[in-house]
Amino acid sequence: MKLDANIGDVQSAIDFRDEGERVFAEISGRSYQIEVRELAAGRYTLMCEGTVFECRVEGASESGKSVDVFVGNRQFSIAITDPKRLRSAATASAQADGAARIIAPMPGKVVRVLVEAGAQVAAGDGIVVVEAMKMQNEMKSPKAGMVSSLEVEQGATVNAGDVLAIIE
Repeated sequence: MKLDANIGDVQSAIDFRDEGERVFAEISGRSYQIEVRELAAGRYTLMCEGTVFECRVEGASESGKSVDVFVGNRQFSIAITDPKRLRSAATASAQADGAARIIAPMPGKVVRVLVEAGAQVAAGDGIVVVEAMKMQNEMKSPKAGMVSSLEVEQGATVNAGDVLAIIE
């Protein structure tokens, strides 16, 4: 899983794999293998490269929210964000004005356009089919409304993040 971490004023990309009591992490290009044992709620023992760390975590563990992590007698304010959830939040905020933007999740080719501009659609109706990596993905309307704009046509190549259609 890939996450972004802000520790004080330092931002780092973290790629980690959780295998029970073992966590494999790559932080800023450096690899770590960490044994994690939960002692009590919010209290942990971490063992990394022969060193043992006693840790305490205070605060709610929500994406983008800071928590205080105490390692020994040192305190760190850490905010972890999931880039995938940020994209979802951006999509949700884009819909706050009443318009829902259907966005290409990855580069690909538009193989079918299932509706026309001006058509009424229900939540979950297919709008556009994009083929990426030999798989076809049907982009669906997140809400009921009218297709106010189709930004692509069949055969078009799209990039990740391109707006395919707008539903009002």
